[in-house]
Amino acid sequence: MDQRDDLRFRVPLYTIAEAARDLDVPPTTLTTWARGYVRRFPGRSRPVKQPPVITALKAAPREPTIPFVGLAEGMVIAAFRRAGVSMQHIRKAVRVLEREIGLDHALASRKLYTDGARILYDYLGRRDEDEIRHLVEVVSGQGVFSKVIADYLVRITYAEDGWAERLALPITARLIVEVDPTRAFGQPIFVHGAARIEDVLARFKAGEPLTHVADDFGVPYEDVEDVVRAVLPVAA
Repeated sequence: MDQRDDLRFRVPLYTIAEAARDLDVPPTTLTTWARGYVRRFPGRSRPVKQPPVITALKAAPREPTIPFVGLAEGMVIAAFRRAGVSMQHIRKAVRVLEREIGLDHALASRKLYTDGARILYDYLGRRDEDEIRHLVEVVSGQGVFSKVIADYLVRITYAEDGWAERLALPITARLIVEVDPTRAFGQPIFVHGAARIEDVLARFKAGEPLTHVADDFGVPYEDVEDVVRAVLPVAA
């Protein structure tokens, strides 16, 4: 596959703020994932530099910069963070996975789902990496991803070529909002009804009753209610 011709890799769809909202992480956090950082500490002559951990493309300020593959990578990084792993150890784990899987963008590959836990389990068997142990658990003598991470990975649908093609966003516990780069320009839509959540929320914020909004867009009422509570908790 030539990634240069694949819209999942080459088309910027999300601003930093939009990607942060979709992944339920602070925008400042998403910025460091997408752009890396340089930090200076008192008493140190050299700054600490870290490269990006998700894919971002060049763009003007406040313009979309994150392609779909970057959002998929960000979902996995968010899962690692919620499993209690520091970014220092996550960066190490990502390097291990990309080296052993043998792919760039390994976090967006089906091989992460099928082989990732085994790779990290084998790596841990050779080293004392206590914090990375939050990523994997031992079941029947085998390494599997921890429940937090597994719950995120089931939200990723992979195409026949092995790369992520749809994501069910973690903004709600139920899998009711997804992004697909081939639909609605990659913007979040309801799984049932296919309405953009932006359009649904706009009608609600304009003062229309949730029941009317849900009926007009053909979206289950409980799905609209869950999204409103997640995205507009004060209004809900």
